[in-house]
Amino acid sequence: MNCPHCKTSNPLGAASCSKCRAPLVEGATLVAEMTPPVGSDVTIVDVGRARVPPDPEATATGLDSNTMEIPTAWSQPAAKQSLAEARRSITGFALGDVVGNRYEIIKTLGEGGMGAVYQARDRELDRTVALKVIRPELAGQPEILQRFKQELILARKITHRNVIRIFDLGEASGVKFITMEFIEGQDLKSLLSKERKLPPERAVDIMQQVCLALEAAHSEGVVHRDLKPQNIMMDQKGRASVMDFGIARSLEFGGMTQTGAMIGTPEYMSPEQVRGEPADARSDIFTLGVIFQELLTGILPYQAETAMASMFKRTMERAASVHQVNPAVPQYLSYVVAKCLEIRPEDRYQTVKEVYDALEAWKSGATKPIGVFSLRWFRRAFRNRAAVASAAAATGICLLVVAAVLLYRIKHPKLAAAHAPVSVLVADFTNQTGDPIFDGTLEPMFNVALEGASFINAFNRGNARKLAQGLPHPSDKLDEQPARLVAVSQGIGAVVTGELSRRGDKYNITAEALDTVSGNVIAKTEVTADDKDALLLAIPKLAAPIRKALGDTTPESVQLNQESGAFQAASLEVVHQYGLAMEQQFAGNMEGAFQSFSKAAELDPNFARAYAGMAGTSGNMGRQQDAEKYIKLAMEHVDRMAERERYRVRGVYYILTDNWQKCADEYNDLIGHYPSDNLGYFNLASCDAQMRKFPQALDAVRRAVEISPQGNLQRIALSFYSSYSGDFQGGEKEAQKVIQTTPSHDAYLALAESQLGLGQMDQAAETFHKLEKMAGTSEGPSTAASGLADIAKYEGRFGDAARILEESAAAELAAKQPESAANKFAALAHIQILRQQHGAALEAAEKALANSQAIQIKFLAAQTFVEAGELARAQKLAAELAAVVQAEPQAYAKIIAGESALKTKDAPQAIKDLTDANNLLDTWIGRFELGRADLQAGLFVEADSEFDRCIKRRGEALEILINNVPTYAYFPPVYYYQGLVRDGLKSPGFAESYRNYLDIRGKAGEDPLLPEIRKHLGN
Repeated sequence: MNCPHCKTSNPLGAASCSKCRAPLVEGATLVAEMTPPVGSDVTIVDVGRARVPPDPEATATGLDSNTMEIPTAWSQPAAKQSLAEARRSITGFALGDVVGNRYEIIKTLGEGGMGAVYQARDRELDRTVALKVIRPELAGQPEILQRFKQELILARKITHRNVIRIFDLGEASGVKFITMEFIEGQDLKSLLSKERKLPPERAVDIMQQVCLALEAAHSEGVVHRDLKPQNIMMDQKGRASVMDFGIARSLEFGGMTQTGAMIGTPEYMSPEQVRGEPADARSDIFTLGVIFQELLTGILPYQAETAMASMFKRTMERAASVHQVNPAVPQYLSYVVAKCLEIRPEDRYQTVKEVYDALEAWKSGATKPIGVFSLRWFRRAFRNRAAVASAAAATGICLLVVAAVLLYRIKHPKLAAAHAPVSVLVADFTNQTGDPIFDGTLEPMFNVALEGASFINAFNRGNARKLAQGLPHPSDKLDEQPARLVAVSQGIGAVVTGELSRRGDKYNITAEALDTVSGNVIAKTEVTADDKDALLLAIPKLAAPIRKALGDTTPESVQLNQESGAFQAASLEVVHQYGLAMEQQFAGNMEGAFQSFSKAAELDPNFARAYAGMAGTSGNMGRQQDAEKYIKLAMEHVDRMAERERYRVRGVYYILTDNWQKCADEYNDLIGHYPSDNLGYFNLASCDAQMRKFPQALDAVRRAVEISPQGNLQRIALSFYSSYSGDFQGGEKEAQKVIQTTPSHDAYLALAESQLGLGQMDQAAETFHKLEKMAGTSEGPSTAASGLADIAKYEGRFGDAARILEESAAAELAAKQPESAANKFAALAHIQILRQQHGAALEAAEKALANSQAIQIKFLAAQTFVEAGELARAQKLAAELAAVVQAEPQAYAKIIAGESALKTKDAPQAIKDLTDANNLLDTWIGRFELGRADLQAGLFVEADSEFDRCIKRRGEALEILINNVPTYAYFPPVYYYQGLVRDGLKSPGFAESYRNYLDIRGKAGEDPLLPEIRKHLGN
């Protein structure tokens, strides 16, 4: 084979060149420079049957024997030759030598086929430096010497704290050398070999530092082309420094790569490097992705049997998701890696600053999923009024709202003649003016103008952007192509694209509506505005022809007024701040969104949407009082809202004030006038559910699914409400549909609860275990623990249930999650009551209250106090609940009063209190307690009626408080009390009720009621 340096022909299988002694590998022509920890590079000219032989010194040197880095050990000196002589023969220097009468060699840092790197002391400046030399026999090779000089020239152009500083190029005794900054530490490869993988926070910190180094290089027109962990030094304080620009390429002057040659290290090459194509800054971004994946998982992407297969694999297929390799890695970071590793450079991040910003967003928490993508969030929001306020940003409501073009008539008397719902996605308008005030500003106004038509539903752009990031070629932008792909996937009928340009002092806007599937133009429209603020009035004019083409018969003159969709704001800057806030809110940056909404309100104190947005973000940040304050401010400017907006904001107001009946009335009015409003149906279902009107909730959410058949959020809601209504098979079916496409916390919880209702306890436990192991959510294990404990309690395995809850509560307290721990303690208290261990029950209830003062916790704790005989403490909590003006806490207060009366054998008072409770809010637990009161009063028929009702409504027992905590273990006692009632009625059927109870809890043998029941049965 020919030597790649001197072209000398060598025998096949020779380890090194007979003339210049460069290392050779069979089947490949390689030139390697190994300088750990200072770095290495590999120039690959041809990779045929390349195979790397094992390195006998790999362990000692910290090298990876599977890489194509060629250690000096492959050309070992004769056995009798001393180490110093061997090193001197390779590099010209030995330890203790003084190079150029200035640099004293202290120790060798690394050696390779092209030379060595030493730690040296600069006697003149009294500092430690790294001294990199080139082997004398290679210094005569022009291309090698040019590469050596290029490292100095290019690296000295880059001045940054995260780039190794190059001091000088010198020569001594015919040996060329470079002096550079010495780092006390280790390279990233050595760090990985010790730790295998790094925690996400640490990996992100390192990658951001590397981004800063590359940004400095790229700003000077320098592309590294051989970035790898070996070329990243870590000092003892955690600073990362990039080095070894030996094969870097200057974009200004061109590089050294020959046409068709591959330059770089195989494992970290970009697809364009593998193909021998020119590599720009985006090639370094690809390598960033490779390194980032290695830091997060300990495994390189593109695993293959040979180096060649690995290299070419990346030119044809995408790498497996980091989240799949290591489920513990946050999904957002997995997305960042995937974006870096796109095959086509144009599909990657275009600058390292974009990568840095994406990582910074994750660190700041701006990328955390927010409630709008979780039905659990919405269900919890109705338990905790504040969170749902994020829906208050009117047309920008952050909820998965999609609507398909469906040819049907909704079965609502007001909608008999309604136009079939039509969905539209407004893509990003192209801003040709260069003025950033228009970015993200025109689209919200266009959405409002479109939704002035009662049958048009504008798809939430924030959701569309999220979906675009999940496309085969992820995109942060909603240009025409990704917008159409999103629209197709969601069943959206039309996509609107637009462009803004400036003509002299005027602004010109064009827009066209496209059929989602075919791309055919439905309508084109164009308007001109005299100045920026005139665009506010121009947008409704721009939308009018599109509304008409979609079927709107509203006269254009009517479309231009605020009732039909004109955006009411004092200036374009106000709208810009609003649009910015919406983007921030969608990204989860609630503090930033609040500030932008506030800025919009400052610029226009009458801008109702800004106050609604402030209410929403305040709620999501847990500022309950602020949320209520701002939603009331929004309502003060109700006269400046479009009709559709008024319904929505009033609905949010009633949600925040727990006025569920008025909430339902408002959303009924909304869908009466705007039949395509998916959010109206969804929120109507939620309001009905809060009033325990589950059949009505089920009807409303079914209509939401009809409008949005691809919406997972709607289908999960359909699953929950089906199960609560007693249709457990329907609930299971809907949950499975979602899990097949998009597994989520809510989908697994919905599936598990439907399985509980079906009596499939083993399957439900399996589902909870899947939820427990689900990555990306800290609440999965918490919900799983509640579910598994509930199953154990249901089956009478009280000891197991108590253990699960105690362990989970301890973990949640350690993780500073007191609300979750409080739920566990409240459930634990109920178990101890069932075990008749009142002291332990009181202790658990007190811990629950110590960690949360939520209404539900107070109610459960009060129940424990009643059963344990602490009536005064129970009555104090009941008084606190009664002081809350909403119906639900008042109903709970009445239930506590009724239970207290039962405890003192005052059955008539108990019946009165519990009847009042059920009149306030007809809950399952209220009906159960009323049945007990009737039984105590000897009203067997009435009691039988109540327990029969509890059995028929057993779906509601799945979550008696609708707070994401399974409570099906409350159901079995119904059979026990039904047995007592029917025994009192002298009905022979009493035995069946008792047997039903024994079938559920008899096997475990822990239930104190078992001896009594068996006695009744004569066993």
